[in-house]
Amino acid sequence: MRASRLFSILTTLQARGQVTAPELAEACEVSVRTIYRDIDALSAAGVPVYADRGAEGGYRLLDGYRVRLNGLSQGEAEALFMAGLPGPAAALGLDAAMVAAQTKLMAALPENLRPNARGMQQRFHLDAPGWFGETEEPQHLRAIAGAVLRENLIEIRYQSWKAEKRRRVAPLGLVLKGGSWYLAGLVDGNVRTYRVARVLDCVTLETSFARPADFDLAAYWRASIERLEAELHPNQATVRLSPFGLKLFDALAHPYVKARMRLAEGSDADGWRVATMPVGKTVWHAATELLRLGAEVEVIAPAELRDKMAELTGAMAARYAEAPARRAARR
Repeated sequence: MRASRLFSILTTLQARGQVTAPELAEACEVSVRTIYRDIDALSAAGVPVYADRGAEGGYRLLDGYRVRLNGLSQGEAEALFMAGLPGPAAALGLDAAMVAAQTKLMAALPENLRPNARGMQQRFHLDAPGWFGETEEPQHLRAIAGAVLRENLIEIRYQSWKAEKRRRVAPLGLVLKGGSWYLAGLVDGNVRTYRVARVLDCVTLETSFARPADFDLAAYWRASIERLEAELHPNQATVRLSPFGLKLFDALAHPYVKARMRLAEGSDADGWRVATMPVGKTVWHAATELLRLGAEVEVIAPAELRDKMAELTGAMAARYAEAPARRAARR
């Protein structure tokens, strides 16, 4: 356990440069006092670990000191090869670099770890798009990815839902979601999200930008998803669901809605149960979402949503009732 922790401290210092004792303690899940003892042990073993005092201080390795890649556990080696996702890497133009890096990593691994690491590539595959969807291949993805890495400003012509726009963007990061690529970009002091497939033109400028030190791409994306889901389902509806309707709801409902659906205790004589759930921002959107459940759902409230369901289902019934007459007329 301690040997693994000492190696983890070494690799963390090598990767991050300067790290405080509390940060190391949190990463290793031990006390700060234990980290002090580990640092003393590394120093006694000849590892050049130095402490910088003060508010901005921390531990660091002597410049030029490197740790050889010979301390990976079996699980760590397998996890590294799981991170090599060929689809996204190829989309970004990094497939050749990824293969070369994996070859070097394989050569650096001990002989006993190589079969398992190689087997991870043969046994696991990532298919990013949802069912019946296709992976987008945006024309300007590689140019944008290059600008993200080099921290260069870009000028884009973008087709939004409402109109075509031109923007000068500081590209902060790319996200692959459900087979589609999204750009998080800084515009006029605010971070905004752009679907890369809707970028009509992209020009990379020579001008660089200062990346915000406190920007966390993963945290930004989580907050954006939560905000979007809440905006799409701001209202509440009370409905009755049949036993089969509950199964359909579980299979077809949006995850945001499923997580916030409240099911009342007990059922009626036919097994139907009352539930309260988030629905779309307009009556029409809410009705179209519930129509996927067919005759296995009945809206109780609000009244305007119940009326809209009656209107839509009535129009559908009338349309299909006319079908036999039309077929007879054609014959």
